[in-house]
Parts: sequence; C-alpha cells; structure tokens
Amino acid sequence: MLPPFYYKGNSDEGLFRGYSEVIQRVGDDRLRIYLYHIPPVAQVPITLTLIERLLKAYPGTIAGVKDSSGDWSNTKAMLDQFQPMGFDVFAGSESFLLATLRGGGAGCISATANVNPGPIARLASACCQVDADTQQAGLDAVRNVFQSYVMIPALKAAIAHYGDDPAWDTVRPPLVELDGAAQADLVQRLNAVGFTMPGLAVAAR
Repeated sequence: MLPPFYYKGNSDEGLFRGYSEVIQRVGDDRLRIYLYHIPPVAQVPITLTLIERLLKAYPGTIAGVKDSSGDWSNTKAMLDQFQPMGFDVFAGSESFLLATLRGGGAGCISATANVNPGPIARLASACCQVDADTQQAGLDAVRNVFQSYVMIPALKAAIAHYGDDPAWDTVRPPLVELDGAAQADLVQRLNAVGFTMPGLAVAAR
C-alpha cells in the first residue's frame, strides 16, 4: 500500500492518520498491509519512525514492506529494526536479494521477476550455497541492462523479442514503446549477459 502521495511534504503524523483511517474503516482482523516505500515515484517516504508507530498501533495488521528506495542502507535499517518483530522486509530489486536474505528478509518484489523468474527464484531458495554471490552477480548483470532503459517498455520489448510476439511491445500511455534501435540494443546487451526466456520457448511448443 502506497502512502497517500497527491500532496507532498506530508508529516509522519499525517501519513499515520492516512494508514490508520484505512485500517479502521476496513475493521477486519484479517487485514494485512504491506507498506510500499518508493520515494523515487511517490515522492513521499515511509520513514522508520512511521513504521515503528504503525507497528505499535496495529501489530499484525502492518505485515511488512517493499522497499523500492534503491538505498541498501535504508533496507538494512528496516531489517535490523523490524525483522526481529516478524515484519517482512522485501527489497524492491533483485540486486539486493542476497543481502536482504542474509539479513533475515523475506525476499524481493521486482518488476524484472516477470522476465527473469527462474534465476531469481533459484537464488531465493539457495542463498546459502557456495555460488550464491555468483548467482547474485548474474542477476545484477541482467537488471543493469533493463534499468538502463525505461523499465516497463524494456520488459515488454524483451518478451516481444524472445517470445516472437510483436504485440507485447504495446504499452499504455504515458509510457512509450522502445524504438527499433533501442530494442535492438536491448536484445544485444541481454544476449551478451546470457539472458534467456526459456518459459516462452516451452509455451510456444
């Protein structure tokens, strides 16, 4: 759940009231909220102080966080402070997957998991193996290619290419599909780091 972000510069008090009102209006002990900390997009941060207050007020209901800040020191602070309380911490990128798991985190929630699920899942289930750092480096290489473009058009361009289905290039406004030169560059760079999408080949058969 994103913080209310139409207005910027909100205080922790205001954000606490926003989350609190949702929880109280739902009024169901089964409710579980995962906070979505993505300040590069929302421009409204979810601070450690706010998380602490929410956990004290609504233990169990505030279940975890996806930290898409891109700042490992922030993710680590969340792990150090809240993971011992049973609060699930997910990194917002597989680039921090191994470090998050080693810190007791729950894993990652990542856009590129849509196109690179196998290697990400393998590392998540084998983070203690001797080659875990090598696996992480492989994930980083693929992620670095995708994030050098606008992410969603790049992901869809990859599916269109590896699935031989041009319809996947379609994006909804305000996003714009990659042009031909950018698509060719994307595929060349992905091939160079050994990227494949074997699931598409299986589906095609």
